[in-house]
Amino acid sequence: MTRTLLVIDVQNDYFPGGELPLWQPEETEARIVDAIHAARARGDKVVLVQHVSPETEGLFATGSTGAAIRPAILAAAGDAPVVIKQHADAFQETDLKDHLGDTTELLITGMMTQNCVIFTALSELAGGLTIKVIGELCAAPSEIVHLIALNGLESKGYVVGTEVLTDAKAA
Repeated sequence: MTRTLLVIDVQNDYFPGGELPLWQPEETEARIVDAIHAARARGDKVVLVQHVSPETEGLFATGSTGAAIRPAILAAAGDAPVVIKQHADAFQETDLKDHLGDTTELLITGMMTQNCVIFTALSELAGGLTIKVIGELCAAPSEIVHLIALNGLESKGYVVGTEVLTDAKAA
């Protein structure tokens, strides 16, 4: 089984001072950095996703500081590819599938649990992949929105804990 850790939209606009600060973004970012290190140590692939708006102002505006992926994520990910998207679903109108290669299991992390994480996890374009969302590695505008979104995914069997990153049976 080949696994890929997908890191969705850990960008400046979701942090204090950005256009749409989320609930506990720094804590989530730190856990994602640890997860990237664990994935790379296991030999799993890592792919980053960056939402870029075609607009010149506002959330994720083209060329803005807010649209930039956080430096700690980039440093941890090394030469991991970055997929640029303009929709909630990271598969929609992107080259994500090309970067997944022989991936059979996709571990999803990142920002906007109730939006980009869910739409990517449930994407029809992800056909053939086993999808797992690592709940502790996601963030939303508030804790309650995050928990409601995870509850919906959990009812479909998508949510797992961070132990999946170190569980020998998952390899």
